[in-house]
Amino acid sequence: MKSAGPLGVEKRDRQERRPRRILVTGGAGFLGSHLSDRLIGEGHTVYCLDNLQTGSTANLRALQASNRFTFIEGDICDPLPEWLEVDAIYNLACAASPPRYQADPVHTMMTSVVGTNRLLELATRCNASFLQASTSEIYGDPERHPQQEDYWGHVNPTGPRACYDEGKRAAETLCFDYWRAGKADIRVARIFNTYGPRMQPDDGRIVSNLICQALAGAPLTIYGTGEQTRSFCYVSDLIAGLMALMEVQPNPGLPVNIGNPVEFTINELASLVLEMTGSASPIVYHPLPTDDPQRRRPDISRAGDLLGWQPAVALAEGLRPTIDWFAAQAGTGAEMQDDEPIGSQPGGAAGRPVRLESAAALQS
Repeated sequence: MKSAGPLGVEKRDRQERRPRRILVTGGAGFLGSHLSDRLIGEGHTVYCLDNLQTGSTANLRALQASNRFTFIEGDICDPLPEWLEVDAIYNLACAASPPRYQADPVHTMMTSVVGTNRLLELATRCNASFLQASTSEIYGDPERHPQQEDYWGHVNPTGPRACYDEGKRAAETLCFDYWRAGKADIRVARIFNTYGPRMQPDDGRIVSNLICQALAGAPLTIYGTGEQTRSFCYVSDLIAGLMALMEVQPNPGLPVNIGNPVEFTINELASLVLEMTGSASPIVYHPLPTDDPQRRRPDISRAGDLLGWQPAVALAEGLRPTIDWFAAQAGTGAEMQDDEPIGSQPGGAAGRPVRLESAAALQS
């Protein structure tokens, strides 16, 4: 690992593309499962660690035949398996929608602090590259628009969203402290609103809420006036951005926004969902939740300059497969919180569904 030093951001060579052993925490979730698919497809060995708080083994079924994929049911707040040796770590572990992360706010904060520190210790021990999935929520309800990475944010440190917002800010601090100490090769991605197949229908995110309500013929729920804005990045674009950030050399030593800079009001999103689903659902308005941001749009100039990355999928283009996926789930009655055993355990039959009781049980 290169020690921390002057930023040589003018050099943009990628790491040599060679098969690596990669840990994806939160790997059974929406983003983590798509990332695992891409990594397996590129020939890497993937260890997926997930406590299934918000993830689902149903997202991993396509991977179960691979002898390069291992599922570990465990929590990053707990001690990690001592046998785990990896070359790279993507930390996507943390509930990310307000209803989910507010359901257990102390665990949410500990996931970002205790859990991230455990993973940084693993990265140090293994000399592994480490990517932290941070969030646009570190900007809070921003007073600068669009949001650039040098903006420190406008966050309520004691409100109901603070467990997530401040937890992610603390995780970024840990990452850069490890980097400045020359202990770990870290990268930090600030992820903006992302959507696509495998989102949970009940996770409280605006895209999944509106699609599921429209498909069911239920009223579309909008909080506030609907004139607040968001920018929506399709999942394949987001994954490409994360992988580019992990691979870029030398280490930029800076956080990088990853998201789609095209801004929509929530009313515009609702109208598009109604049009694309053919739904006649009415729209109902409810009071805006505490500390809900009014505007959100990333400045992605840094991602373009350092990574040569920009999103390619327009909102209407990405909504079509997303709507189709939710419609298929509703049509089959599929249970997306299914916890069917899946994965492979070192020493077991590769690809054979094996129940791993916990990461702690694998210490020996």
